[in-house]
Amino acid sequence: MGEDSNNRTNHRANQPSEALNKPKRWLLPKRISFQHALRGVSVYLLEHTHARFHFAAALCVLATAFWLQIDTLRIALLLLAIGLVWVAEGLNTALEYLADAAVPQNDPLVRNAKDVAAGAVLLAAAISSLIGLCVLGPAFIHWISSASR
Repeated sequence: MGEDSNNRTNHRANQPSEALNKPKRWLLPKRISFQHALRGVSVYLLEHTHARFHFAAALCVLATAFWLQIDTLRIALLLLAIGLVWVAEGLNTALEYLADAAVPQNDPLVRNAKDVAAGAVLLAAAISSLIGLCVLGPAFIHWISSASR
């Protein structure tokens, strides 16, 4: 038993040097994962009306922020709010795909899961709208008051 444990210890001691001598192929799986992620974004944008709506709304919000000359920190808050909605909607879409594939027939638990995910998107959109009002509202009111003088 002592000899076997020494062999295992020596073998483990040799593993790091063997790992260093292996070809650097770690980048290939990362590239493939990135390609899958980009495909997911394109499926999301091309196949879902909500995604296109959120994209148009994000462009309008950001264009308004630049037009009102909102500072960088507030634009970052808007970007976080936009990202919150995009992530919630993407996860909702993924859950719907999985649920439909796993249980094609009507099931009350699947319906509840889909409703909860849709509710999370609704909450994310509501919170993002409030953030948008907090960031853009005062600047817009200032612009209106200065334009009327």
